[in-house]
Amino acid sequence: MKVHVLGGGPAGLYFSILLAKARPDARVTVFERNRPDDTFGFGVVFSDETLGNLGDADAPSYAAIRERMAYWDAIDVHTWKPEHRVIRSGGHGFCGLGRQALLDLLQARARDLGVELRFEQDVSDVEALRADCDLLVASDGVNSLTRARYESTFQPRIEYGHARYVWLGTPRTFEAFTFSFREDAAGVWQVHAYSFDAKTSTFIVECDDDTYARSGLADDDEAATIAHCQRLFSDELAGAPLVANRSRWLRFRTLHCERWSHENVVILGDAAHTAHFSVGSGTKMAMEDAIDLATAVTQEPDVPRALACYEEMRRPMISRVQRSAEQSQRWFEETRRHVKQAPERLVFSLLTRSNRVTHENLRLRDAAYVESVDRWFMKEQGLDATSAVVPPMFTPFSLRGLTLPNRVVVSPMCQYTAVDGVPGDWHLVHLGSRAIGGAGLVFTEMTDVSPEGRITPGCTGLYDDAQEAAWTRIVGFVHEHAKGRIALQLAHAGRKGSTKLPWNGYDETLDEGAWTTLGPSAIAWSEKCVAPREMTRADMVAVRDAFVASAKRAVRCGFDLLEVHCAHGYLLSSFLTPLSNQRTDEYGGTLARRARFPLEVVEAVRQVWDKPLAVRISATDWVPGGFDVEDAVTLSTWLKERGVDLIDVSAGQTSTEAQPVYGRAFQSPFAERVRTDVGIPTITVGNIWDHDRIDTLLVSGRADLVALARAHLADPYFTLHAAAELGVDVRWPKQYGPGVSMGRRMFADEG
Repeated sequence: MKVHVLGGGPAGLYFSILLAKARPDARVTVFERNRPDDTFGFGVVFSDETLGNLGDADAPSYAAIRERMAYWDAIDVHTWKPEHRVIRSGGHGFCGLGRQALLDLLQARARDLGVELRFEQDVSDVEALRADCDLLVASDGVNSLTRARYESTFQPRIEYGHARYVWLGTPRTFEAFTFSFREDAAGVWQVHAYSFDAKTSTFIVECDDDTYARSGLADDDEAATIAHCQRLFSDELAGAPLVANRSRWLRFRTLHCERWSHENVVILGDAAHTAHFSVGSGTKMAMEDAIDLATAVTQEPDVPRALACYEEMRRPMISRVQRSAEQSQRWFEETRRHVKQAPERLVFSLLTRSNRVTHENLRLRDAAYVESVDRWFMKEQGLDATSAVVPPMFTPFSLRGLTLPNRVVVSPMCQYTAVDGVPGDWHLVHLGSRAIGGAGLVFTEMTDVSPEGRITPGCTGLYDDAQEAAWTRIVGFVHEHAKGRIALQLAHAGRKGSTKLPWNGYDETLDEGAWTTLGPSAIAWSEKCVAPREMTRADMVAVRDAFVASAKRAVRCGFDLLEVHCAHGYLLSSFLTPLSNQRTDEYGGTLARRARFPLEVVEAVRQVWDKPLAVRISATDWVPGGFDVEDAVTLSTWLKERGVDLIDVSAGQTSTEAQPVYGRAFQSPFAERVRTDVGIPTITVGNIWDHDRIDTLLVSGRADLVALARAHLADPYFTLHAAAELGVDVRWPKQYGPGVSMGRRMFADEG
């Protein structure tokens, strides 16, 4: 088997090593355009997990790496507001290694196995190289000539970041992986620094685009860059100089490719995909690519099939790493927001930024650090921080005279089981069981302000006396038997109304008994729905008054909190997004005009409701040109000015063209953005199902309350079970007293 490897970086060299080891009959040649001692950058980072993978793949190269690496266990974060502090978290397990040192040892190992290394070979004809071998492995970097040659097959997509970074080095060594945040007249700057041998460290400086523009630095002026960074980070450098190595200010490029192979050609490492350096994953991904590719080629003699197997095996892992890296990158691009937080919150948010590290994961690494953070959180919430530690999710939350016993919220979940809008026994059991299950706040399902405001004939309402009596019964049950409180979500379905029960046809207009729906414009929700009637001013007045009438009924029912639903494409939401609001009068056009009617409704409700008032929003349409997070921040500011106490931040469901980006707690960045920029409490929701993630979101400041939907469908007693698992003493219903000790034993046995 004749194999050509284009690119002598870690990916290409490591693949050549593994293939030559597994297939001694293979003739492997590496082509590299640079000299063997000419490389860009300073050090690389490996985690303990990656080291284990390398050890399993090739023991001699692993031993050489271990012999030359610098190992550290801790992360130090320097904060400078209100004073200089260094906060340390241990148990992280990383090693640093000089990039040139890594290349030297991989080159040596490749030669030992008979790999031919050809340096200063500038290959320009990729097609000729491909024709001369059975397999061409292209590890020729982010500017890959091979990827460009077969672009129509690989279909690359590059996304540029919104920050600038420069890769520097220093003879100053650090005993921990070090982050530092500084601010000058231009803006906020941060450092990522780590030692990669006994004498040298990588020192990456980063800032957002606005800060860089105000600094006056030039992309390729190394002397000015070094002078500026040495002056700014003089304390961290402790008198040591900074050095450059072709160091330019760059924007990070995130590369995705639809395919990684073309006939007998495969792209590897940075030629196929990239992930932000803040998760230390570039070299890691490249070398683990090499492991999986060598395995596939060894096990499958047919090259195209081997490459297909490799891609099928490897792509899910790369996708996960890229998602985490993109979250981490976004965090660093928005540092100017994070540095406004208390140092404890800033550091915890940094450590958990990519969703790969959580509250409980940090506890396993460094229990003392997590205890200190939890005690800080208790103190911030006005609790006695010298008493027994209270997990963040079990700290009370107060708002306009209402105090919730914990931060767990049961999301509004439509049951489609009402008769003429009246909630029945199903609703009593559904909401009552989740209330006695310990949640701090239980939301009703979306409850409509008029018959025509319902999504389906099975939706609840609060527009007549029978409905009011039924809701009063449910509220009374919660108040009598649960410590938590109950909230009403008021809404009008708009163009998404007059549809069948979902199990009879999701989002399909009723065959019989349909009613006329309303919208800002006569645009149907989908091809299965009838277009709404464009609302007149008289329609708006009627809907506004219906919200007010329902809010007055909510007062009489005894609800503890009221939420106006301005999300998910229902009537008020459909005014906010330009995708469904194409009016040319004073209620369409700019955001201020599109928001005019929803704000009018909220103002009117505020006049008759003096308890906590929330508004649910979709922070993004997930559609280019639609409502986005910048709009969400502006809208939330206007809502706060009108007396809203809490923003319930969701996303999407406003357009059938949406392209959401899913993941664990995927909507929490929107809640954090609103909370930080507007200075208003938020609820976050979306793909959250355990107490660990709740604690992580709360301590990091991504939200003040955390709502769970499907998790509460699966377990109505989620909060009580979490308390038993965490050893927290909470009030169980007296009728369930005998189950408390059993629950604790069950979770102790699981642990």
